[in-house]
Amino acid sequence: MTMTATTPDEFAGNLVGSMLGALDTWAIYMGDKLGLYQAMAAEGTMTQPELVSRTGIHARYAQEWLEQQVTSGIITVDDPAKPTTERVYALPEAHRTVLTDHDSLAYMSPFVRLIASAGVQLPQHVEAYRTGGGVSWEQFGPDMRTGQADVNRPWFLQELGNSWFPQVPELHASLQDGGRVADIGCGEGWSSIAIALAYPQAIVDGYDIDAPSIEAARGHATEAGVADRVTFHHADAAGADEAIRYDVVTAFECLHDMPDPVSVMRRMRELVKDDGVVFVMDEGVGDAFGDRDDEIERLMYGISLFVCLPDGMSHEGSVGTGTVMRPSTLGTYATEAGFSGVETLPIENDLWKFYRLRL
Repeated sequence: MTMTATTPDEFAGNLVGSMLGALDTWAIYMGDKLGLYQAMAAEGTMTQPELVSRTGIHARYAQEWLEQQVTSGIITVDDPAKPTTERVYALPEAHRTVLTDHDSLAYMSPFVRLIASAGVQLPQHVEAYRTGGGVSWEQFGPDMRTGQADVNRPWFLQELGNSWFPQVPELHASLQDGGRVADIGCGEGWSSIAIALAYPQAIVDGYDIDAPSIEAARGHATEAGVADRVTFHHADAAGADEAIRYDVVTAFECLHDMPDPVSVMRRMRELVKDDGVVFVMDEGVGDAFGDRDDEIERLMYGISLFVCLPDGMSHEGSVGTGTVMRPSTLGTYATEAGFSGVETLPIENDLWKFYRLRL
C-alpha cells in the first residue's frame, strides 16, 4: 500500500497513518532499549509497579508507555478501568516473537533500532542534501551497527548453510571439502560465522573497515566456538594477503554502501581462484525503476535516503550507489571490475537478491 490518494482528505489520512507508524517505531525503540519487552516476555504478565521494579524506569513514564502500547495494540491490558497500578499488562505471544526472539526470522526490534538511529541524524541529513556531503557509518553510532547485525544474524545462521549456499553446487561442494573463504564487508561477522558453522572444514577470513564491528565479530566467533577457523581483519579487501587465493569470495549486503565498489570487486576478482566462486547478496529491489511499488521497494528507498546513500556519499569521490542497486548496475560494476558477467541465482527471498559473479 502506497500513500497515493485521490483527494486531499484521503492523502492527509494516509499521512496521519505514516506519522502514527513513526511514533510507534519510537515507542518500540524505547521498549527495546530499556528492556521493557524482555521483562514482559519473561514474566508473562506485569503491572506497572512490577515493570518499574524489574527495569528501573520512572513510574510516570512507565504508565504513559504502557497506555500508549495498549492504545496502539502492541500489548494488552486486563481492564483499563482499574487504577493505574492495578492493571495487568501482557505481551501477546506473536508480538513477543517479533520484539524479543533474537533467533527468529521475524525478529524486528533491531530494524526499529536501525531506523531510529537514522532519524537521530536528520539535521545532518538536511545539511548533506544541501551540500552533497554525507553521514558516515561512524556518525550513526552503535544502534545502526548492532541493528543491522542483529537483523541479519538469524537469517545467516538459519538460511545460509541450509538454503542459500546449497543452491550453488560448486560453492557448496568446495566448502564441504574444506575450502577457504574471504568474506568482504563482514560487519559484526555473522555471515562468516554462519559459513564456519555450516561447513566444519571451511576456513574463513572476514574483512571490514569498521573497527567496532570487527571487535564485536571476534567476540561473536569466540562465543560461537569457531574462532579457530574464522579470523577477522580490520581492513578492506585491499588489505587481504596477496599470497592467499580463495575458493570462495563473498560480499553480503555491502557493495551498494561502498564509495568505490568497482575497485573492491576488482580485488575480489584477484582474490578468488580460477575455479572459485564469487557470491554476492544485495537488496531485493526491482529490476528497474517502476517495476514494483510494494512495501519492499518503499523500504529500500527509505533506507537509501537516510542510511546507505548518505553513508556512501560521506566519502570523497563516491559513486553514490545507494540501497536501490539494480541488477543492471551491479552488472556494470562487475564488467568494469573484470568479471565476465553476473548471474542472478534462483534463491527466493523477499528482502535480498543473490548473484554469482562470473569469472
